[in-house]
Amino acid sequence: MKFFKRSALTLGMASMMLFATACGSSGSNTETGGSSSNDSNNNDADPKQEQVEELSGSVLIDGSGTVFPLMARLAEEFMLNEQEKVSVEVSRAGTSAGMKKYVVGEVDLANASRGIKDEEVAELEANNIESKEFKVALDGLTMVIHPENDWAGEMTEEEIKTMFVTGNIKEDDVVMWSDIRSEWPEEQINFYGPNENHGTNEFFVDVIIEKQDLVKTINLQQEYSTLVSLVSEDKNAIAFFGYGYYANNTDKIKAVAVDFGNGPVAPSLDTIEEDGEYGPFTRPVFTNLSINAAKEKAQVKAFAEYIFTAANDFAGETGFAPLPEEELKANLEFVQSIK
Repeated sequence: MKFFKRSALTLGMASMMLFATACGSSGSNTETGGSSSNDSNNNDADPKQEQVEELSGSVLIDGSGTVFPLMARLAEEFMLNEQEKVSVEVSRAGTSAGMKKYVVGEVDLANASRGIKDEEVAELEANNIESKEFKVALDGLTMVIHPENDWAGEMTEEEIKTMFVTGNIKEDDVVMWSDIRSEWPEEQINFYGPNENHGTNEFFVDVIIEKQDLVKTINLQQEYSTLVSLVSEDKNAIAFFGYGYYANNTDKIKAVAVDFGNGPVAPSLDTIEEDGEYGPFTRPVFTNLSINAAKEKAQVKAFAEYIFTAANDFAGETGFAPLPEEELKANLEFVQSIK
């Protein structure tokens, strides 16, 4: 789904969760908005004046569905209150799908819920695209179950890792709740998660289960809203995705408190920290900025600056824990230095 200026007044978190994702735009932006008609009279102007200079044109963003709510909220505020003539278009094809567009220069920024890969760096270099990866917030990988599931509200980290790996419990991966704990129901567990387009899938596979294969019986989906619906309708469901999609659907699904060795910890904005109580399931989320685009299009640079000015203002309401202010400040200073 793209986030357009005309819909900024009506697009809320609910619509982000309910509608399907559209493909990202591949068109190039011909309006650079790089100069003001008053430039000739302002040779000695303060460089900070660029922030209030009226700009136009578009900013194209694609990538992570997890990061989408935060970036869409930032885009909304930027278009309404900072640069009314700039259109910031935010799509959510998934981290890997968005990066495929980014490495060939089809979009200006690519959101990601995992770090950039070596092969993506190589493609950027081959295409002469200078790029910078930035952290924008912290997310907690969240295990969710049906609200009426009254037995698996607390699980150990090891139980979660074991149950999601193929062949660990049953050769055919038809796993029962009673296979996890004998006192739990003798009913089949239905596994769900985001598909391979999403960085959340890659994070879960690469980091949480250490590059082992997921159970063959798992149902992988492109849309997070679909996953929410599936879990809300299935008493034997368990799924994983970012904290924000749980936080905005607490009336439909329930989070599992995870015991990492010192007692169960529920994901929350207070516990999601890289070195905190929910640390093993905490991850940074990113945006990748094309330095080429920031140099060529003033509106791209201006929006990138806005991200690191305002990200912490909207992190909590979109389901993310904020970054340390000094880290955002360093990101902002880097973007401001682009000439």
